[in-house]
Amino acid sequence: MAKQANSEDLEIITSPLLSVLKDLHSKYKSLREGAVANYIPELAKVNPDLFSICIVTVDGQVYEVGDSQQLFTIQSMSKVFAYGLALEDHGRDYVLTRVGVEPTGDAFNSIILDEQSKRPYNPMVNAGAIATTSLIKGAGATERLNRVLDMFRRYTGHDVFVDISVFTSERSTGHRNRAMAHLMLNFGMIDHNIEEALDLYFQQCAVIVNCHDLAVMGATLANRGINPITGERAVDHQYIKDMLSVMYTCGMYNFAGEWAYTIGIPAKSGVCGGIFAVVPNQMGIGVFSPLLDVRGNSVRGVEVCKELSRQLCLHMFECKGGN
Repeated sequence: MAKQANSEDLEIITSPLLSVLKDLHSKYKSLREGAVANYIPELAKVNPDLFSICIVTVDGQVYEVGDSQQLFTIQSMSKVFAYGLALEDHGRDYVLTRVGVEPTGDAFNSIILDEQSKRPYNPMVNAGAIATTSLIKGAGATERLNRVLDMFRRYTGHDVFVDISVFTSERSTGHRNRAMAHLMLNFGMIDHNIEEALDLYFQQCAVIVNCHDLAVMGATLANRGINPITGERAVDHQYIKDMLSVMYTCGMYNFAGEWAYTIGIPAKSGVCGGIFAVVPNQMGIGVFSPLLDVRGNSVRGVEVCKELSRQLCLHMFECKGGN
């Protein structure tokens, strides 16, 4: 972990980064392209003008602008962390028998499985996420939910809760996800208790966080699984590479290829309007803005991350130093 700077150093070191965030927030606040998610009724009620950016470094420094404490449900960003818990519970070899790691180029809610293996393609699409969540261990629904909530507590540094209205809304409208679950049951990719697995999946998506939390969670992955604010380990470090790899190749829905090419860091988005990104050994980035593009990614969030990647030279394959 990097040495914590003293207060005088912080004034010199941190001010330029905070200025960058303020400039980006000001630049994109007037951008009102896109629309809020409406296929989940509760998500359609969100204020489209909400907008925040937060960066947390691996030595625990925090920079944030906008509505960084505004609460929202984590949605598909939860898939990354559930995948990590399933890996801890079963190991990568077993998890790979149930869920692949190939990007699809299809929408996140496509009802498709790999023709040969009959597995869902990866843990970041809904089918793969449902299969992943079904692997989380526990003696019954309550214990499994408590393990998921405790996992999020380690990543965020505080207790988290499920938004019951969003959970109920997703549960009552999640017929497409039920179709995926029955298809996977047919091929033996999930076990028979479909409703329990789906309830846990809907609950994990309805966990309440804010933009600050997203950046802390990203920084925890950047810091080899240790929360840089609390010092608590959130996930076994050996599975960080698995989580970041699928984020990089599959995390941005069917925009993942262009994201990797243009922005070049592991990231995951959610239809709540959140994006969290990881710069290994450096920082976590969180952006929240509910207006989504046609792929389900935050319009402002994508633009902010493009600018951050360019201005801070964050792309994984950017040449550092030299001529």
